[in-house]
This record gives sequence, structure tokens and C-alpha cells, in this order.
Amino acid sequence: MQPATTTDDDAAIAAGFEHFYETLRRLTPRGPLSLTAASTLRRLERSGPHRLCELYAPEGISQPAMTQLVTRLEKEGLAERTSDPNDGRAVVVSITEAGRAAVAHRRQVRAEALSELLRGLAPEEHAAVVAALPALERLSDLAAEQAS
Repeated sequence: MQPATTTDDDAAIAAGFEHFYETLRRLTPRGPLSLTAASTLRRLERSGPHRLCELYAPEGISQPAMTQLVTRLEKEGLAERTSDPNDGRAVVVSITEAGRAAVAHRRQVRAEALSELLRGLAPEEHAAVVAALPALERLSDLAAEQAS
């Protein structure tokens, strides 16, 4: 397989994403959840229960760090561990209703802050952002496929 060549457009897109990521981080409500904890809860919300061993790599942390994180989320009532019905030796992690509420709250606070920014765009700029959403979702799906 030949290495991918990066175009000027690719580099500009990467820089734009980096800048927007920094903006989203500033819009993220400060609270008890770390970015990794929130991301893990979103993954459980979106994709359903996962074995503990499936959670650490996508988050870019070690398995012991994920075990500690899940322990903390469990103590806070945001996640729960159960035995894997297919393998009693393995642990399955699920999001709780309190975890869903925490994810929804973070999303709502971020949406309200982003809404203020979006009102500052010209109508055609707003439409361009909306039009780009399917492509951005597809990029996220491709990244998730590559990670697994």
C-alpha cells in the first residue's frame, strides 16, 4: 500500500478542524467529567454496552486507566458493570440513566453556546455548515471503522 499524499486542501481541512476542535473545547461546560469520561459515556450511549477491553483503545488511554475511569463512573452512578452474558469472565460496561442525563446536559450546554455563535453567521454560511453535516458524520464513521 502506498502512503497517502496530503493535498493543500487536506492540510487546510486539518487546520480548520483543529481550530474548531479548540473552539468546541472552550464551549464544553466545566464540570466533574473529563473529556475522556464524557467521550466514553457518549460511546456507550451511541453504541450500547461494550466490554471493558473494547473501550480503552478508541479513547487513546491504557487499559488500566480505562479500568480506573470506569470505576469512577460507576461510583458516580454514570455507568455500570455487569458480567458478559457470553463470557462470565469478561465485564460489560453500560451507561446508566444518570450517565445519559450527564451526556444530554453537556450536549445542551454546548448547543446553547454554539447557537449563539451560529447566529453570528450569514445565512449562506449557516446553510453551508448544515450542508456539511452528512460529510462530517461520514468522516466520523470512517475514523471509527479504521480504529476497530
